[in-house]
Amino acid sequence: MAHRLRYLLILSPLLSVEGVAQLGPGFVDPAPVLLAAEKAIGANNLKCVTISGSGYSGKVGQQVESSWNVDWPRGEALTAYTRTMNWETRTMKEEFDRPPGLNPASWKHGLGWKGGTPLQRNTHQIFAVNGNHAWHIDGTGSNPVAARADDAERWQLDLWLNPHGFLKAARLPGANPRAVWRWELGESGRDGHTMTPEKVTVVSITVLGKYRVDATINKENLLQRIHTWVPDPVLGDMNYEHEFTNESYIDVGNGVKFPSGWHHHEGWDDNFGALTVTAGHNGFGGTFKNIRANACADPLPVPETVRHDAFPVRVTVQKLADGVFLLGGASHNSVAVEFKDFIAVVEAPIDELRNLAVIEQIVKLIPNKPIRFLVNTHQHFDHIGGLRTYMHIGATIITHWKNLNFYMQDVLNYAPRTLAPDMLSSWPPTEVSEGYQYETVRENYVLTDGARNMHITYVQPLAHVEGMLMAYLPKEKIAIEADLYDPQLPGAASAPTAANRAFYNHVRRLGIDVSTIAPIHGPSVPWSEFVNLMGAGAK
Repeated sequence: MAHRLRYLLILSPLLSVEGVAQLGPGFVDPAPVLLAAEKAIGANNLKCVTISGSGYSGKVGQQVESSWNVDWPRGEALTAYTRTMNWETRTMKEEFDRPPGLNPASWKHGLGWKGGTPLQRNTHQIFAVNGNHAWHIDGTGSNPVAARADDAERWQLDLWLNPHGFLKAARLPGANPRAVWRWELGESGRDGHTMTPEKVTVVSITVLGKYRVDATINKENLLQRIHTWVPDPVLGDMNYEHEFTNESYIDVGNGVKFPSGWHHHEGWDDNFGALTVTAGHNGFGGTFKNIRANACADPLPVPETVRHDAFPVRVTVQKLADGVFLLGGASHNSVAVEFKDFIAVVEAPIDELRNLAVIEQIVKLIPNKPIRFLVNTHQHFDHIGGLRTYMHIGATIITHWKNLNFYMQDVLNYAPRTLAPDMLSSWPPTEVSEGYQYETVRENYVLTDGARNMHITYVQPLAHVEGMLMAYLPKEKIAIEADLYDPQLPGAASAPTAANRAFYNHVRRLGIDVSTIAPIHGPSVPWSEFVNLMGAGAK
């Protein structure tokens, strides 16, 4: 008993005596577990750390296939990668080199890849977070650009999702540690081929007053998995975790051991598609054997331009023809088309907040008509963040048949969204499961009221993504497309891309007459501008 009380006095911020007395079946006292882990890796001797090496990035939500049992698409390697974490100042800075012109400048790795945003222009990239503020710098000496609040919060969370960060977070007010035990089997391939069960302890704490983070601590008192959930407009409460093997821990002196091998999942590691269709997981990782302890002098102040920056939701309106409107004002557009008794909208991108604002604007432009249909071009996450919003207001979703299983199982479901509740989870209609709010397209589909037609066609072949749809208004000669041609996107290629060629060949194959392109990224442009990009062979 005296031994137990000594633990409690040392670790009093972690668990009260009353809390220990109330432990129920299956639970264990987290205090001695956390103390042993702190001692094993020297958590109290490390105030800040810098790690460097080579890493990889996964483009979360940017798959080519619509139904898959594969990983997230692997992005370009992150060379000369360096991460500095300072838990006392609650700051983190990541730097790396990556080829320019291929990714959004605002995208670090994992979640957050969004088309229609300025492309990376320089090789060296810097991403930083200080408390509630975060920013990126595209090239040394360039101006800092503020990150959105959701990115800033996730990057701040990353500061604590490592062994030393977790143990320090467990001592903060409001952490409220709890612990359970269980037997775990090793994962074949990652942990070798042994399937010998190991008894582990899982300690759960609250981080940033919002996130429930748990750490799996093994018999060597090493943290091997740190797991939580983050909010995502598409998947809701999304699995988010780091894994560290025993072998990756390096002794860096003064009793400190820090992991050199990082393996990060965004989404469940569900290779057989047992529970999810997405099955994407690896979002970041690498080997960072150059580890420097307690050598972090940079205070990382928040730039004034970042401190006062904001991201208001703006919806601009461009009338393309009678009853045809392009709703812009952000990185992604939507197009509203008026029919005799209903409205059809093409694309529900980004998130619910954006789509609610667009819907309000459409209702003002075209009053007293229901938004009956939402046409979805493809299944990349930045293009489907508002699907649930349109289902909430009663719209039928038109998509390619290859996307249907993914949407029905993983996206348009009743799963609770605890971190960022949306309309569909807060006020779920019975239609979510009854199945009549879907229409699928294989090759061709037509919406009509007898006077106005919208032709919806399957664009192929295309390496960008499977299941790509394009809408065409024959009377107005307007083609509505996503990611096939992004006019005037800063940093865009000056030569035709594979997506450009697929778009051009599709229009030519169908024999349709296009005068105006209404893109999901960028302003509307005349067809002649696109033909000029394609070159002499297209004229």
